[in-house]
Amino acid sequence: MEAIIRKRSGSAALVRRARCVLLWADGERRVDIRTKLACNDGFVSRWTKAFEIQGLAGLVSVHPGRAPVRPVAKLEARVLNKTLKHKPSDGSTHWSSRTLADELGDVSFSAVQRIWRKHGLQPHRLDRHLVSNDPDFEAKAADVIGLYLNPPAHAAVFCVDEKTAIQALDRKDRMLPLSPGRAESHGFEYKRNGTLSLFAALNTATGEVLGKTAARHTSEQFVAFLQDVLASQPQKREIHVICDNVSSHKTALVQEFLTQHPSVRIHYTPTYSSWLNQVENWFSRIQRDVISRGIFASVKDLDKKIMRYIRAHNKDPKPIKWKYDNPGRRHRQFF
Repeated sequence: MEAIIRKRSGSAALVRRARCVLLWADGERRVDIRTKLACNDGFVSRWTKAFEIQGLAGLVSVHPGRAPVRPVAKLEARVLNKTLKHKPSDGSTHWSSRTLADELGDVSFSAVQRIWRKHGLQPHRLDRHLVSNDPDFEAKAADVIGLYLNPPAHAAVFCVDEKTAIQALDRKDRMLPLSPGRAESHGFEYKRNGTLSLFAALNTATGEVLGKTAARHTSEQFVAFLQDVLASQPQKREIHVICDNVSSHKTALVQEFLTQHPSVRIHYTPTYSSWLNQVENWFSRIQRDVISRGIFASVKDLDKKIMRYIRAHNKDPKPIKWKYDNPGRRHRQFF
């Protein structure tokens, strides 16, 4: 034990126990041992008794307490049945570990937590989902994804959509800049300076974005933007446009444009499936990088900053690469 105390490396707890046994063997009083080791009577009794029974091995093999009791299968079944098939009697929308433990009466909330953790249950969480009710979902989705994975030769594929009602918000209070230990802060109050709509066409082959702002997002503006997309490509090149099936994309004016320009074909994404449109991914970027934290003195200022972002993006564009990963999982996007 003296060798253990003299070691420069090792367990500090083991050294403390060895010192306790040596002081006890030297006839030291309990009060003196407690003072020297900053311990209580239970510590002295536990380790001196362990040394008497097992010798030196007792200083490392004796552990106080008991192993946690594992919930039996019957108890797990009760907890799972109550969690999955019943609601709290007080009108709450979901269980907490404590309310479920009180409801069952003979189980602790910590046991409920262990059972939930074991079976991957998280009643406090709520996810949201949206199911497409389009009867032609599979055909439309296969058509759009086919344009991404295997586009027609010598053709251009554009993902087109509009981001509507972008607010030109100005802050009434001064901004507090980023500093060590403090995040950038905007004032709570703001001033609305109007709204703007952004039409964007993402070239799936190059990643370049063609953008245009407008005060409104009617069918006339949509057709005018399609004219810009058409003008950006060589004559007679086949152009495939992927867009959602909102009403402004299906008017007689749009059909007249398609009749006049047979080289342009529109592919509609299924209902409630805008995630298939790659330009939505780019919209999330401009929302995060420019709009959400932007300060705009006017609609014209908003327009200028949006177009500047588009020009900077087109200096080094990167296409979105779609990869079919697993038939049992959804299509994912990789950059």
